[in-house]
Amino acid sequence: MTTLQVVPTAVIALGGNALAPAGEHSTIYDQFRHTRESLGPIVDLAHDGWNVCIVHGNGPQVGDELVRNELARNEASPLPLGVLVAATAGWIGYMIQQSVENALRKAQSPRDVVTVVTQVQVRQDDPALKSPTKFVGQALDDVRAEEHRAQGHVIKRDGKGNLRQVVGSPVPQAIHELKIIKRLVEQGTIVIACGGGGVPIYDDPDKGWEGLDAVVDKDLAAAVLARDLGASLLLIITDVDAVYADWGTPQQRPLTRLSAAEAERMDTAGAFGEGSMAPKIRAAIDFVKRTGGRAVITELSRGREAVRGDAGTTITAESA
Repeated sequence: MTTLQVVPTAVIALGGNALAPAGEHSTIYDQFRHTRESLGPIVDLAHDGWNVCIVHGNGPQVGDELVRNELARNEASPLPLGVLVAATAGWIGYMIQQSVENALRKAQSPRDVVTVVTQVQVRQDDPALKSPTKFVGQALDDVRAEEHRAQGHVIKRDGKGNLRQVVGSPVPQAIHELKIIKRLVEQGTIVIACGGGGVPIYDDPDKGWEGLDAVVDKDLAAAVLARDLGASLLLIITDVDAVYADWGTPQQRPLTRLSAAEAERMDTAGAFGEGSMAPKIRAAIDFVKRTGGRAVITELSRGREAVRGDAGTTITAESA
């Protein structure tokens, strides 16, 4: 009797800053270069026979799109945020798709690559929609800030004191195109999905599916996608090599391994930055608790080692 071999699935969450690093005024050509540099763990997993799904952020890119909206607002009708999320998911997906395909060709791999512009289902009554906290776009001067407020946008000061627009970030409930993504992944196609966290939608009782001007956290969306794909690995790429205890103090130290329970206790105690590491930790915990799989958080340059368990912070259901 022949035993069917189960091919493991990995979901890789690339931060938008992996393609457009903070502090760098990245042109599209710079972003293509950074994209090519980000492919190590993806190509390694594909070469080793894994099924792979890639999720990417879009923070810097959607911020640039909002600036283009601003500059052209008297010449062309501005696009709403939900549409900009879909637009950036398309063109960032194109960059990743082309770069991955070129890398696979060099490795003589026959694997196909495709981008799925993905809708993510959220609750219309999610409290986050009434209490927006997610900063989007660039800094505004006092005049433009007042104009934005007059247009109904919420403006707050960020950690650097800059006036910026904030929007709601509802919790992802389900991946709308899951069946399509799952079918492609199981066929061995490398799929780029949930770009920018996916386009948030809700089910209106009269109109059907409707979009929202909000943003879904990319890492939380990746965890939901990984869970529903039955993935065994969730790799979250960020801008630090590992999760640290006592970050920013002389006592800071990397945490190489954590159980989901240990990570949850630390998060409850406020050990992780609310606007930085905490959402990634929560995404990892959710994935591990629901699937028993392995989540790894690390920086781009350590991605290859992290896949092998030799770098980053690994979060598992049980203590090592």
